[in-house]
This record gives sequence, structure tokens and C-alpha cells, in this order.
Amino acid sequence: MSDYPAYLRRLQAGEENLNPFLTYFGIVTEELREGYARFRMPVRPEYMQGAGFMQGGVIVAMADEAIAHAIMTLLKPDTGITTIELKSNFLAPVREGELIAEARIFKKGRTLIIGDCLVTNGENREVLRCSATFLAYPSKGDSE
Repeated sequence: MSDYPAYLRRLQAGEENLNPFLTYFGIVTEELREGYARFRMPVRPEYMQGAGFMQGGVIVAMADEAIAHAIMTLLKPDTGITTIELKSNFLAPVREGELIAEARIFKKGRTLIIGDCLVTNGENREVLRCSATFLAYPSKGDSE
């Protein structure tokens, strides 16, 4: 998928199963605007690790998706993106409820784009802070 403007329009219209990752994890797109994305995800029992806390990689994956979608709002249809670096700080454990990820684009260059995401729980407690660098590339002729 490299026609991100068309994809985002379809996503915002509520088209089901458009993004299998988001569907699988129950992630709902709440808001998309220029350089910004807000996602919501339920905390489910199958996301827990052995100690009874939500597995951190699931939270990081949600943040990565939120940043990617914030980036998509700034791209031309013939541009692809891929994560090339990601740093996460876990701030609080999660056992239940829901998570909200708010991503903003910090810097958009010609080929490198940096975004930040803050994930909070339903009580507005900060759970994770994530920063990611993405590579933008021409996607004409790719197989996405």
C-alpha cells in the first residue's frame, strides 16, 4: 500500500479489515490530521505476559503504527515508508482497560521522518513514550 491518502480516507470511513494488524489487535483510529494520529486499543487477556502485565512489544507496536499513520498524513501517493529506528521508554505497567496512543511528527525531511508517540491508559496515566525514525522512499513499482 503506497497510496496512503486513499488508504487513510478508507480507514477514516470505517472500512473493515483494511489493515489486518489494526483489526487483529482491536485498534481503532480515532483521529487523523496533518502530522497527527490518535489510536485506541482494548487491553485483552491474550496480550498479557506471565507476570500478569501487558506484553510490552504489543504496546510498542501500537505506538509504531500510530507514528506511521501520522506520517502517512504528510505523504504523496507514490511514497512508501518503513521504520528504521525505534526507542521506547516504559513508564507504567498495564493490566486492564484501554490504551490511547497519540503520535505527532517531530521532523519531516526528504528521506527521514521522526515521530513521537505517547501512550496513556484510560485514566490518562502515561504508559509508554516512543520515538521512531522512518525512511521515506519512492514506491513506484514496489509490491506493497
